[in-house]
Amino acid sequence: MYKLLKPFLFLLNPESAHAFTTRLLRITLKIPLGKGLINLFFNYQLPALEKELFGIKFKNPVGLAAGFDKNAELIDDFSNLGFGFIEIGTITPKAQHGNDQPRLFRLKKDRALINRMGFNNDGVEAAVERLKKRKSNVIVGGNIGKNKVTSNENAKDDYLKCFHALKDHVDYFVVNVSSPNTPGLRELQEKEPLKALLASLLEENLNSEANKPILLKIAPDLEEPQLDDILEITSELNLDGLIISNTTIDRTGLKTSDANLEQIGNGGLSGAPVLKKSNQVLRYIREKNSKVPIIAVGGIMSPQDALSKIEAGADLVQIYTGLVYEGPGLVKRINKALASRLN
Repeated sequence: MYKLLKPFLFLLNPESAHAFTTRLLRITLKIPLGKGLINLFFNYQLPALEKELFGIKFKNPVGLAAGFDKNAELIDDFSNLGFGFIEIGTITPKAQHGNDQPRLFRLKKDRALINRMGFNNDGVEAAVERLKKRKSNVIVGGNIGKNKVTSNENAKDDYLKCFHALKDHVDYFVVNVSSPNTPGLRELQEKEPLKALLASLLEENLNSEANKPILLKIAPDLEEPQLDDILEITSELNLDGLIISNTTIDRTGLKTSDANLEQIGNGGLSGAPVLKKSNQVLRYIREKNSKVPIIAVGGIMSPQDALSKIEAGADLVQIYTGLVYEGPGLVKRINKALASRLN
């Protein structure tokens, strides 16, 4: 079905195509037999696929990565596509427009995307109101960040505001300091500011009745000494888990011409070219720490790519760009491949 729709979607700009497909899903779910057909085509659930991680039971290991549902608008809709969990955001305290359009680009030759969205979202209060109204019981993660106008010195306040607003409405948190599209954000990955930020969140979490797992999402561009710092912080603070990895600023080895890349400009690269780089970081972290829970994302375009993440040490996986190029059937295909691996 998606193969027939994809040529039309790729005639639209990426943001318009995203809006069209999500609207089409909503319409399909509302028509008679629509929901049943969606579940028939895209759901694949087996008890063997269930996974418990940081105290949460996931019905399967395949999640929707942050960025696809920035504003918690699509949780009930996407819960019908077979995902074991859905991550919303990145959410900031105040609504912000994000960067100017165009800000999302397809690299068809590379089966990739470049985005410089800039944490465009409706703000945490709007997300909370939508979360209160959701009907599905799918596991939801809250990916949180800081507003563009907030200095790094005051970043902690933004993360804490999001934490307090969302803590009763999401199942786990993801601290996003690794997007390349908010100026200066990645500086928060440095050892001292990162340790201070995470320590503040973990302290608030311990003092909260709704104690929730807190994970850190890291970039695939970190050098080994920086990864060692993150490993040290993870162990010292007893962090609940890591998400490996965000998009990359590296453009090495792309089939897309330099002229086209220059025309597109800055942004985070996702999709097939990220797989190897992301997996290298994943393996390094797993070899150094055999116990920390890891959600792997980056470059999953096929069931084989997802299996490579599991084999490298991931506990769960997430997809984003793979949905754009392969369609929602990819979720079922990955779950079937993981089930076959378990037999």
